Amino acid sequence: MLLMACDEQFFLKVHQNLIKGYIFAYLKYKKMKFGVVVFPGSNCDHDLLYVLKKILNQDVVALWHKDKNLQKCDFIFLPGGFSYGDYLRSGAIARFSPIMEKIIDYANKGGYLMGICNGFQILCEAQLLPGALLSNNNQKFICKNVYIKPVSKKAAPVKYLDPKSVLKIPVAHAEGRYYADQKTIKQLYENDQILFKYCDAAGNISEESNPNGTIDNIAGICNLRRNVFGMMPHPERACDNELANTDGKQIFDSILKQLK
Repeated sequence: MLLMACDEQFFLKVHQNLIKGYIFAYLKYKKMKFGVVVFPGSNCDHDLLYVLKKILNQDVVALWHKDKNLQKCDFIFLPGGFSYGDYLRSGAIARFSPIMEKIIDYANKGGYLMGICNGFQILCEAQLLPGALLSNNNQKFICKNVYIKPVSKKAAPVKYLDPKSVLKIPVAHAEGRYYADQKTIKQLYENDQILFKYCDAAGNISEESNPNGTIDNIAGICNLRRNVFGMMPHPERACDNELANTDGKQIFDSILKQLK
């Protein structure tokens, strides 16, 4: 009888370990489902679709701006571009696209959402992120590689980055100068909501390394709950070996680690 009891305990433990192993393997290799919203005038949607599907091997769907079904996505991106021709203000019209009602509800319920460049502008217009993106201080369109360094310790896009890392990421915008009142800036610092700051190749933050006049060299922020993210640089344009720059992939990898 004692031997039988020992055998039962042994097999029960083996069974439990097998179940744990299956769960671990499922979570490790499970593909996440990403959505990329396509507005009239978006021009970086295909870059994101390519990176998510071909480089990161994830499930991804394009979400048309008139859709009301978010297709049970785990994470949604608002891409860069010139939604609605940037009329009125960048992102001002896109903020009222039919899909945005569902996007706002999704984000307010804790869904992961990230806006890149024009997407960041839309998130600010929708008041999902504080502040605004103003015209660059030189009043010109800026298109070049810049350097950024992570600031936040907890937000998904930076959580698993080396805090001492410096990433070379392209920018392409005319209205990328982040602005908020001093009370809001103070809250961003206090609540660990600043994702990235512009810097030079050595990681030094200075006026010379600030490409557009943004306050405190801020290149990206998140909301208080850390489920909505916005950044002006384009990490999706720095993910492919063919471009001789994969620094942006580190940001997507950090997001994937957080989701899993």
